[in-house]
Amino acid sequence: MNTNLPWPTAWRIARRDLSARFRGLRLLIACLFLGVGALAAIGSLTGAIRDGLATQGRQILGGDVEASVWQRPLTPDETAFLAARGALTTGARMQAMLGHGDLTAPIELKAVDDRWPLVGRLVLADGRRVGAPPPGTAWLAEGAAARLSVRVGDVVMLSGQPLTVGGIIADEPDRLSEGFALGPTVIVGADVPARAGLTTPGAMYRTKVRVACPHACDAVAVADAMRARFPTAGLSLKTRDKAAPGAENFVAHMGDFLVLVGLAALLIAGIGIGGGTASYLEARRASIATLKVLGATGTDIARITLLQIAAAALVGSFAGLAAGMAALPLLAQAIGKLLPVAAAIRPDLPALLRAAAYGLLVALVFAAPPLAQARRFPAMALFRARVAAPDTPRGALIPVALGLAAILAIALLSSPSPALVLTFLGGAAALFALLGLLGLAIRRLAARLPRSRHALVRVGLANLHRPGAQTGRLVTAIGFGLSAFVLLAVVETSLDANIAARVPARAPDWFVLDLPPERLPAFEATVHATAPAAHIRTVPALRGAILAYGPEGAMIRVADLKDIPDDAWALKGERGLTYSDAIPEGNAVTAGHWWPAHYTGPPLVSVDEKFANAVGLHLGDKLTIGLLGVERTVTVAAFRRIDWDSFGFNYVLVFSPNAIADAPHKLAATIALAPAERTPQTRAALLRNLTRAFPASSVIEVGNLLRDARALLDQMSTAILSAASVAVLAGLAVLVGAIAAARASRLYDNVILRVLGAGRAQLLVLQLVEFGALALILALVALLLGTGLGWLVIVHQFQFAFLPDWPRVLAVLGAGLGLTLAFALGGSLPLLRAKPAEALREL
Repeated sequence: MNTNLPWPTAWRIARRDLSARFRGLRLLIACLFLGVGALAAIGSLTGAIRDGLATQGRQILGGDVEASVWQRPLTPDETAFLAARGALTTGARMQAMLGHGDLTAPIELKAVDDRWPLVGRLVLADGRRVGAPPPGTAWLAEGAAARLSVRVGDVVMLSGQPLTVGGIIADEPDRLSEGFALGPTVIVGADVPARAGLTTPGAMYRTKVRVACPHACDAVAVADAMRARFPTAGLSLKTRDKAAPGAENFVAHMGDFLVLVGLAALLIAGIGIGGGTASYLEARRASIATLKVLGATGTDIARITLLQIAAAALVGSFAGLAAGMAALPLLAQAIGKLLPVAAAIRPDLPALLRAAAYGLLVALVFAAPPLAQARRFPAMALFRARVAAPDTPRGALIPVALGLAAILAIALLSSPSPALVLTFLGGAAALFALLGLLGLAIRRLAARLPRSRHALVRVGLANLHRPGAQTGRLVTAIGFGLSAFVLLAVVETSLDANIAARVPARAPDWFVLDLPPERLPAFEATVHATAPAAHIRTVPALRGAILAYGPEGAMIRVADLKDIPDDAWALKGERGLTYSDAIPEGNAVTAGHWWPAHYTGPPLVSVDEKFANAVGLHLGDKLTIGLLGVERTVTVAAFRRIDWDSFGFNYVLVFSPNAIADAPHKLAATIALAPAERTPQTRAALLRNLTRAFPASSVIEVGNLLRDARALLDQMSTAILSAASVAVLAGLAVLVGAIAAARASRLYDNVILRVLGAGRAQLLVLQLVEFGALALILALVALLLGTGLGWLVIVHQFQFAFLPDWPRVLAVLGAGLGLTLAFALGGSLPLLRAKPAEALREL
C-alpha cells in the first residue's frame, strides 16, 4: 500500500514552510538569476544578428549573386552568363584621395551604374531615398564630409575631376557586403574612375557585377555553375546566403564565446546552488527530523524539499529571463558598431527556452546530492548531523547524470560549434574533478600535519579535516572565484597589449597605393623635399588568385575544394602578389633557397610557411595562379617566416621577377618619418605635396587606421570583459554563499569554544588561519587555471597574441585574496555576536 504524501499535500506543506521572501534560498535564486539572465540576453542578441544576416542577405549583397575580379572588367562571356539569370548592375571599388581646398582624405570610391541598387535604396541624411548620383555629383559618407569640412553643394576634387556634393549618406543598403575599407565611402557614377585615370592598366580596382533574379532562384547553384564555367578566371563569388562572410564569422566566434561565458557563469553558479541548497536544508534540519519522527517517509521529504527548491529555481530562472530581455537594448547599445546589422533586437524564444532549460538542469544537477542526503537518512541521523554529516547516497548520481546528459545534448544540438562546446564542458568537468581532488588532498594533508604548539593554529588546521568540514565546497568556490579574477585580468591585459602596444610601435607613417613605376624618382624626390630623413620602401603590387597547387601531374584544383582551412585563407579569392630579387624586409627563409639577382631560369615562388603547412605544399611542388585572366605556373623554391606584426608589406606569395613582372602593375609604398620629422606641420605638408603631385595615387595615413582599429577593438574588449564579468559576479555570489554555509556549520564549534573561554579576537584569528591557508593554496591553483583559460580565449578563440601584464594579474589575484578573507571575516561577525546559552538551546 502506498503511504506517500500526494503531490498536492506535499505542496501545501512546502508552501507553508517556504518563506515569502525565500529566506535561505536567496543564494540559489541569485545564482540562477545571473546565469539564466546572461544566457537569455546573449542568446537573443546573437540570434537576432544571425536572423538579420539571413533575412537581409539579399539587401546586404545588393542582389542574389555577386561576381568580382581585380584589375579588369568582366569579359563579355562572363557578363552574358550573369545577364541570362536576371537584371545586372556593374560597378567598381578602389582606394582614392578626395580633396577640398588644402584638405585631403583617403576614401573608398564606389562607382555604380544607373541600375544600382538592385535591392533597397540609398538613404541620405536629408531623408531622400535615391540610387546612383546624377552626373557630376557624389554621395559622401558622413566621415568624408567631416574630414573635408564640406556640406551639400560644395565642390570636391577627385584626381583632378570636380564633383559636387549631392548628399550625405545616412544608410547604404549594401555597406556590409563591401567588407573592410581604408576610408569613408564616396559614391560616384560608373564613368568617373576612368575619367579620373583610376582604372589604367595595373591600377588596384575591383570590378563588381551583381545579378537579381526576376523570380526565386538557387543563388548557390548559379555561383557554382559560374565557377565551373570559368574555373581559371579568378572570380570571387558571393551569394545572398553568405552575403557578409566576415560578419558571419565574427558573429559566430563572438556568439560562441558569449555562450560559453554564460555557461561558465551558470556552472559556477551551480556551485552556489549546491551550497545554497545544503545550507537551506541544514537550516530546515529540525523540521525535516520532526516530519520523519511523525511518520514522513524519505519520499515525502524528497517531494516537499524538491517542491521548495523547484519553486525557488523557477523564480530565479524567470527573474533571469526577465532581466535578460530587459538588458537586450542596453547590450545592443553597449557594443554599438560591433553589430554587423541593424537587427531587430527582440527576445528570441528558442534562446529563452534554452536559457531556462540550462538553469533548471543546472539546479537539478547541483541540488540533487543534498536533497538525496535529506531523503535517505533517518531522523536521529539528522539530529546528529551537526557533528557527523551524512554521506551523499549513490542514488543521487542518477538525477545528476541525467541532468548532465540533458545539458550536453542541448549544448551540442544548439551550437554551431559542437566541438568547442564539447571541449568547454569537458574542461569544466575536469576543473570540477581537479578542485574536488584538491579539496580531498587538503583535508588529508591537514590531518597528517604535525600538531602545532599554537592552539589557534592547531584548531584552525583541524577545522579543515574535522567531520562535517566544508573544505570541499570552500575549495571549489574559492578556486573558481579566484580563477575568474585571474581569467578576467589575463584577458583584459592581453587585449590591451594587443590593441595598444605591438602594432603602433612598428608601423610606418603612410601607405601609398597605385604609384606609377616610371614616376618613382619623382615620388622619392617629393617625399625627401619635405622629410629628408624619411625611409621609403616600395614593392610591386598585383592581384591574382591561386588556381591549383601540389606535385606536378597531381595538382589540386582550388575550385574542387569543398572546405578551406582557416590557415589556408590565401586560397579564398584573389590576393596580393609581388616579386623581388631579394628576401623581403621582415621575412626569413626557413627552407629552400632564394633565387639570385637577375634570375632568368624557370619561374619560382617563395611561400609563407604557415600557408604551406596548411595546404601541404613541399619544396619543388608547382603552383598555378590566375593573373589578369592568364594562368601562370611556377615552382615552389623556398618557404618564409613572415613578421606579420611589422604592419608593412607582407605577401604570402613572393615571385621571382621573371614570373610576373611583365604583367601590368603599379607600386605600393610605405613612408616612415624620422622621429624629429613627426610633427603636424611636416605631416600636413607631405600629404599636401603628395596629393598634388600624384592625384591618382592614394595616400593613407596609418595613424587614422590605427585609431579606427583601436576604437573597434576597444568596443570588442568592452563587450568581452562585460560578458566575462558575469562569470566573476557568479563567482562572488558562490564565494559569499560558501562562506555563509561554512558559517552555519561553525556555529556549534564557536559556541563550544566560547563556553570553554575563547575570546572574540581568538575566534577571528581562528577563521583567518583556516581561510588564509585555503586561500594561499588556491591562489596558486587559480593562477594556473585562470592563465590557462585566458590563453585559450586569447589565442584560440580570438587568435591574438598572449600578452598578459603579470604585475596587474598578480595585483588582481591579490585583491581577490583580500576580498576572500574580508568576506570570511565579515561572515564570522554574526558568530561572534551569538549568545552561547541561546545557541545551545537551539542545537
